[in-house]
Amino acid sequence: MTDAARTLLINPTITSRRSARFPLSLLHLAAALERSGHDSRIIDGNVDRDFVNDALRALEQGAFDAVGVSVMGGPQLAPAIAVSTAIRARFPALPIVWGGYFPTLNPDAALAAPYVDYAVRGQAGETLPELIAALDGRAEAKLATIGGLSWKQGGAVVHNPNRRFTLADHGRVLPYDKLGDPRRYLARTYLGRRTVAHQASVGCRFRCTFCGVAAMFGGTTVLPAAQQLERDLSYLKHTLGADSVQYFDNNFFDRERDMLPLLEVMARFEMPWWCFARADALLNLSEQAWKLVRKSRLRMAYIGAESPNGQMLKEIRKGTRPDQTMAVVELCRRHGVIPELSFMVAPPENTAEETEHTFEFIRALKRVNPQSEVVIYVYTPLPENSRHEQDRARRPAKPLFGLDGEPVVFPTTPEEWAQPRWVDYTCHADAPWLDDRLRRRIRDFVTVLRCRFPTVQDLRSPPWAKRSLSAMALWRYRYGRYDRPWELELANRLVRLRMPQVSGL
Repeated sequence: MTDAARTLLINPTITSRRSARFPLSLLHLAAALERSGHDSRIIDGNVDRDFVNDALRALEQGAFDAVGVSVMGGPQLAPAIAVSTAIRARFPALPIVWGGYFPTLNPDAALAAPYVDYAVRGQAGETLPELIAALDGRAEAKLATIGGLSWKQGGAVVHNPNRRFTLADHGRVLPYDKLGDPRRYLARTYLGRRTVAHQASVGCRFRCTFCGVAAMFGGTTVLPAAQQLERDLSYLKHTLGADSVQYFDNNFFDRERDMLPLLEVMARFEMPWWCFARADALLNLSEQAWKLVRKSRLRMAYIGAESPNGQMLKEIRKGTRPDQTMAVVELCRRHGVIPELSFMVAPPENTAEETEHTFEFIRALKRVNPQSEVVIYVYTPLPENSRHEQDRARRPAKPLFGLDGEPVVFPTTPEEWAQPRWVDYTCHADAPWLDDRLRRRIRDFVTVLRCRFPTVQDLRSPPWAKRSLSAMALWRYRYGRYDRPWELELANRLVRLRMPQVSGL
């Protein structure tokens, strides 16, 4: 293999073309490979619906030394399996590398597949170039020195030590030209006519036990330099023509002293934006910081409220309190920011009671700030072996049991994880301890809530239709009559209100 090694980078389909955003992870990998003297090509299944056949054609037409597949759990698993299986059948000797959240959380399951040769855990910007460089002779001595790599040795799986996370500024923007025309990824959203996806910082310094981000980054956050963010925003605004930004940072607001230089940059660009945030971080911002937040035109902050139960928040290591959730919705109201609050219902213990408690808490929040948006998920903790090793050592997780009283047994292969019930588990849509009655109760509450308060993110449904649904749902919401809202379900088949937990911004 020469210094001009080529890697085919694949993003399997996970969303519609309309909802496609930049495959940021692959763009970062392409940049890292380029810095190492290697070339790459990106195939994005979110815009290329025939990505499996196009991947095969690309491999037939050019010499590639490896294939890298970015894999999240849930609905992206099936297309990842499909493209990997097809490549293995056509090119049996070509190394296939899986990276992303799924192999990070489930490296043994990933490598149980015959079509996966290597799994990259965590950040791959240094691991993948080192792996590509080592593949010339597949020397096990070289492989053993690569941090963050899991691989197969004599039928056994080897997990090399974790690699420290970095966010180096290499003086240039990402290679967006590898996507063809990058402007096709700009979308009309609530924020603007040409919303762009961007990620400024990496990681999150908190360790919530249910969160894949905590397991991947191990309590690490790395923020960019102000000049790096300014360069990126300048390119996105002035070259691509973006007018608004959806930040994919795992937790945008961190310590204020580190955030102020970034907010000053964003205030100069004045591009409306959306981000993930924490209630405590927003509450701790000074008036100086809020002035910059307003000038930079923050429109919506996705806040993980999770539960109104303070003890549960402690047990899942959320680090926030219910009173902070209540306070932040009032704070956001005063500053013109819409709080988008996520809640996790149906925990393994006191399942029905905690769910009803959460419903009442949501109603209380709506009284404080009716513009608050609510996204409801089912609480599905990570499997014990998916949690970060430091967290497992400090506090073992409680065992999980299904309705039959038997321990929950998690899948051990990608095919098992791709089964509908485990896709639902990964997406926080269902859990083994839920019965049909509670599933229906949750579904009915969500139906009434989203009809009564249609999201401002919904630009496709006509305003008159949203007003009509809201009026229809008024009496049910006012009197707590959620059971079997057949008229709302029927009307929603025609209107098809947007569901943020499914389609996002």
